[in-house]
Amino acid sequence: MSFLQTERGAKAGGAGVASSTQANVDRRERLRLLALETIDLSKDPYFMRNHLGSYECKLCLTLHNNEGNYLAHTQGKRHQTNLARRAARQAKEQSGGNSVIPVPKPKAVVRKTIKIGRPGYKVIKQKDAESGQKSLLFHIEYPEIEPGSQPRHRFMSAFEQRVETPDRNYQYVLFAAEPYETIAFKIPNKEIERDLSTGKFQWNWDEKKLVFTLQIYFKEEGTATPPPKRAEDID
Repeated sequence: MSFLQTERGAKAGGAGVASSTQANVDRRERLRLLALETIDLSKDPYFMRNHLGSYECKLCLTLHNNEGNYLAHTQGKRHQTNLARRAARQAKEQSGGNSVIPVPKPKAVVRKTIKIGRPGYKVIKQKDAESGQKSLLFHIEYPEIEPGSQPRHRFMSAFEQRVETPDRNYQYVLFAAEPYETIAFKIPNKEIERDLSTGKFQWNWDEKKLVFTLQIYFKEEGTATPPPKRAEDID
C-alpha cells in the first residue's frame, strides 16, 4: 500500500503530493529496516547496552528502547553530524607537526553478568496526616551487591514495557543492581512530587546494611493505591 496522499481533486493515478511529515516517516522506516539487515552492531564502537536493558549512543549521549530505534538514530542528521565532526577532529590531530598514531577504539561489549536472582524487598503504603497525600516506601535488600557499586532506579511509562498490555492508568518504577535481576513495581500513573527540598522524594543507599530505600509521594489525591505488582524482565 502506498503511503502517498493525493491532493483533493486529484485524478486517480495522478501525481499526488505526499505530506512532508509522512514522507519523513516513510524514509526513516526504510532506513531502519535497511540498517537492521546490513549493520553489525557488535562492530559499532558507539553502541552500548546498559544495565537496565536500554541502548545508548556513546557519541551523541542518547538513550534508545531497542536496536531498531538506535539504528534509526545512526542514520539521522544528529549522529551523522557528530561522526563528521569526530572525523574532522581526528584528521586535524593526525596532520599536526607531531606524528599521531591512531589508537583503535575498543568495541562496545554488552556486559554479561551471571544473575543470582531477585533481591528481597518490602513496600509500605503511607498517608501524610496533614496533606492527605499517599506515598510508597520501597526497601530493596542487596546483601550480595558487587563491591563499590550502588543500586539504581528509574520510572518507566506503561508504553515502554513489553510484558503487559499498556495501561495508561499505571507506570513502573525499576530497581537494578549487579548481580541481581532487575525488578519493577506497577504503581498508579499519577504525578509524583519531585521537589527534594520538601522531603517527599528521597532515596538512600545504606552501605552498612546494604539496603536501598526510595520514598515517593503522589501529588493528586485519588482512589486507594493498589498493592505494587512486580513486572519481571521489563526491557
